[in-house]
Amino acid sequence: MHVLLIYDISDDRARTKVADACLDYGLDRIQYSAFSGELSRTHQEELFLKADSLIRKVGGKIWLIPISEKEWAKRLEIEREIS
Repeated sequence: MHVLLIYDISDDRARTKVADACLDYGLDRIQYSAFSGELSRTHQEELFLKADSLIRKVGGKIWLIPISEKEWAKRLEIEREIS
């Protein structure tokens, strides 16, 4: 299942660790604080618990949003390279 994970974490160290965890789970960075990719439900839960433990002492917000294949296929995307 496709997921979108976004966060708002003010602590630099915790933010970096959450980003690294997202990359470890194979998610692609789409913006500084946003990642997307495919994760099984088990991996979604694992990543979410890990991210929660990383911000427990410093605070922040993390959203992990599962998106069905049907809805993901409807997404609109623009990516332009400057030439």
